[in-house]
Amino acid sequence: MANNSNNRMNAWLDAATFETVVASTPLISIDFLVLNEQGEYLLGLRNNRPAQGYWFVPGGRVQKNESLDDAFKRLIRTELGIELERGAARFKGVYEHFYQDSVFAESVSTHYIVLAYKLRLYSNVIQLDANQHRDLLWIKPEHLNQHLVHRHSLDYFVEYPRDDNT
Repeated sequence: MANNSNNRMNAWLDAATFETVVASTPLISIDFLVLNEQGEYLLGLRNNRPAQGYWFVPGGRVQKNESLDDAFKRLIRTELGIELERGAARFKGVYEHFYQDSVFAESVSTHYIVLAYKLRLYSNVIQLDANQHRDLLWIKPEHLNQHLVHRHSLDYFVEYPRDDNT
């Protein structure tokens, strides 16, 4: 049977249901490591918990019944204001983000399973989602320590040693 996303209904959960989900299970999200021609990466200053008040890479949640290709396109459009297919980005890896708080309360923790994608843009004309970010910053990795960058975003710029036998 063909996997046709047009036959599935994607919908945001109401707040009460979503709070139960956040408190009970991991969420799946996609983060974007956006690189410009000057070797700078894009960060947004977060408006909301978790990671409120920190510089963070753009990204967002995958909805129920939403394919990864559809989620990627929706998030790129919503977060950056551009159109781009997932195939135009390079998969960087799977990460886990654990937070002590959530969008709902300081006492409700959040757990994300994050699919990180790196993409190169040839224009700095980006429009970050104003609901999520109140400012944007293009920055070289060696200058990340000069700003309040969240540790989960910093993890994307750390190269972990690999054991080539695995």
